[in-house]
Amino acid sequence: MIRHNWKKQHALILTGSFLIPVILMGAYFAYRQMAPFGPSSLLTVDLGQQYVDFFAYLRNIILHHPGSLFYSFSKGLGGEMLGTNAYYLFSPLNLILIFFPGKWLTSGVMALTLLRYGLAGMAFAWLLLKTRLQSGFRIWAFSTAYALNGWMIANQLNMIWLDALVILPLIIWGLLRLIHDGHPGTYIAWLAVMMIDNYYMAWMICLFTILVVCWQLPTLADWRTRLKTTGVYLASSIASAGIAAVTLLPTIYALTTSKGTYTETIISSKLEYQPLKMLGKLVPGSFDFNQMPSGQPNIYIGMLLMIGAALYFFNVHIKWSQRLVAGLVTIFFILSFCYEPLDLLWHAGQFPVWYPYRFSFIFAFWCILLAARVLQPSYQLQWPGALAILIISGLVFWVTGQLKLAYLSTSQRLIGLGFVVVSLAALMIARRNSPRLYDFLIVLIVACDVGTSAFTSLNKISYVSQAEFGKYTQQLDQASQQLKHHDSGFYRVAKTFMRTKDDPMQGDFYSADHFGSTLEPPIPAFMGAIGQPAGDGFVSYDNGTQVSDALLGFKYTMTARHHGIEDGEQIMPLSGYRPDWARLKKVNQTRMITSRESPAALPIAFGASSEIFQLGKATLDPLGYQSQIFQALAGRPINQPLFIVQNFTSVSFNNVQAAHQITGTTFKKQNLLKPATIKLKFTPPTNDSYYLTLGPEVKDSASISLNRRDFSQYDTYRDTVVINLAHHQKGKPVTITFRLKKTSAWLQNVSVYRLNQRAFNASLSTLQQSPLKIQKTTPTSIKGTVHIHRGQSALMTTIPAAAGWHVRIDGHRVQPRTVISIFMALPITSGTHRVEFYYRPPFLILGVIVTVVSLGLTWYITKRQR
Repeated sequence: MIRHNWKKQHALILTGSFLIPVILMGAYFAYRQMAPFGPSSLLTVDLGQQYVDFFAYLRNIILHHPGSLFYSFSKGLGGEMLGTNAYYLFSPLNLILIFFPGKWLTSGVMALTLLRYGLAGMAFAWLLLKTRLQSGFRIWAFSTAYALNGWMIANQLNMIWLDALVILPLIIWGLLRLIHDGHPGTYIAWLAVMMIDNYYMAWMICLFTILVVCWQLPTLADWRTRLKTTGVYLASSIASAGIAAVTLLPTIYALTTSKGTYTETIISSKLEYQPLKMLGKLVPGSFDFNQMPSGQPNIYIGMLLMIGAALYFFNVHIKWSQRLVAGLVTIFFILSFCYEPLDLLWHAGQFPVWYPYRFSFIFAFWCILLAARVLQPSYQLQWPGALAILIISGLVFWVTGQLKLAYLSTSQRLIGLGFVVVSLAALMIARRNSPRLYDFLIVLIVACDVGTSAFTSLNKISYVSQAEFGKYTQQLDQASQQLKHHDSGFYRVAKTFMRTKDDPMQGDFYSADHFGSTLEPPIPAFMGAIGQPAGDGFVSYDNGTQVSDALLGFKYTMTARHHGIEDGEQIMPLSGYRPDWARLKKVNQTRMITSRESPAALPIAFGASSEIFQLGKATLDPLGYQSQIFQALAGRPINQPLFIVQNFTSVSFNNVQAAHQITGTTFKKQNLLKPATIKLKFTPPTNDSYYLTLGPEVKDSASISLNRRDFSQYDTYRDTVVINLAHHQKGKPVTITFRLKKTSAWLQNVSVYRLNQRAFNASLSTLQQSPLKIQKTTPTSIKGTVHIHRGQSALMTTIPAAAGWHVRIDGHRVQPRTVISIFMALPITSGTHRVEFYYRPPFLILGVIVTVVSLGLTWYITKRQR
């Protein structure tokens, strides 16, 4: 009977620890009218621009093409996905999203976010119950503070990291069992789960386990026991890594070819900011949008528990040696929040791009754990201690006011000070007079405190509307499905509109766009070299030419109807301008999207001249580089360009100095108070395509219009881009207007070129002679036949070269070669050949073997210990 009541009470405690955060945050989301409660959504920053598209991609993996788990041509021009998925998608909780298709995915994001809030609270409550640090319903104060800590609120949009809050308490529970009971099984299992779920956050937790072991060693009897425990800990950690090897080994290799290439090699011993600024994070609601790209660690856990954590170091009932180690651990955390080498250590050698101090959730956990050790039911704070804390708190809030932190208002500091007073009053009350009422008071204070902080912080963030996401997604999915019904083969799709650079993953089609931290560097390097917007973690095919369209196999194109506007609302945000697509054959049409087919698109592999093996590095001229690649493939002299410089018919200057040469000239306003423009006019003498090149410096200092219409151009790029100005417009004047946005503008690489259509058609005809006729294709394999004509001794592909690709020609394995620093190409003889490409993630088989062996050894050893 007693055991039954004990289990029932524990069940109620765990249920409450789950429901309180869910109810608090659910109420806030409903108040903000976030889907499904209204017209807004939780999508913001990376969640709206990246993760939601990955979630759609995950649904497609599970429901339609499992092979995309390993490789996808929706990732830029194509790339490995096991390492990418290990970072973004391996949380088992993501399976919930299967039930939320298309535009309803935002509701799935809401459900998943609330679930993680609840599970984080429940996991911490479980830890407190199992360690007996706390008991009864007062546990809800600690679990709620943990679930709604400052890091969680600031990073709820980074859903890929949130499982760490759920799994961390379980790992620490397992580690405490290992240290004090000699049972490593729980620790091994949960740490392995964390490594598989998200290796990045697992790295941070692994570092923290070292600190926890140091903290707990003084509680052990003697040095022999401590050494043995340390050995078991190290062996258990290695066992966890071994069990997770099936994902870790392929992922580590993938990182060495992508994200890992950006690891810092020069480390400066310096403070990253004035450490006193961290005091601002001890105030409720200490977060806003500007804290996302750069700011201080988000560590708020409520005043009562912060006071409890501080009191740990003055509690004489705890061994002085353990308090000393805890103090050193705390100092280590604080230094890590501002000292560059330690910051890099926690982030695996790379400075975070946005969202700094991503490990601060561990510090929040640490402080709540210390508070739980001190704030026992019998604890009562005496007035000297309360007075000292009040004075220190007042000083802290005064300093934060003097620092003039933009994310803090006077009302926030006063509310924080109010919670300090209320918390001190509660701690000075004797619980024995009314235990249940006292525990309820503690829970209420903490819930109100962290709830107020959460609501204040999130109110400062703007979100994507449900209509903005839903209408766009619905149209994109519909257009993509139409193309699949029209053509079941392999093809790439180019488009002139964009919600995010991961639209191909959202719409389930192949393209050349992608935004992800595991993008292989050769892809943005190549895309930038041919005139496309690109960066370290993204590519976007917005500035194609007939040459690049053909080379990269863009068989279909999508353009927005009615300039992407419906009922006065911009449904399809424009990102490019391609008049040369207007004469292509229309194949499908939705309410907002027109799809066309290009007869010039080359297949994924085709016969070409061996000259491509000798072509050197990219030139600084994107059109010149495109021409060299295409001519080399066709076996024509690369010094016979496909693009010819076109002179302007006239140039007019308004409020700037005149100049004989436009490109490379810095124009300055003559009267700073008046508008300044440079107008370039030319009349196409042929019906060929005409292109404008534009250096990256221009976008920041001048706006561009074409024939009095603002130009649609994706504005984030670091290389010279190519813009299609005219096609089939012989004799019709074209006017390009640059309007200075600043006092001066450098017209970097501003030139107009004409595509020599006849020369292009001749080279294209040569390359179309020997296409790979695909017989079967999956995300990880392509099989077909090719008939190679005389003069062609290379099989060129537009598959990015990667160690995981293997090729067989007529049943014989052939080693691919990398050409133009990105694509696979193979030597081949004339005649008809059977060709097979297949992809296997490097180290996957070894990872499976290590995982199986580690599981077997761990099971055997733990079984013998029972």
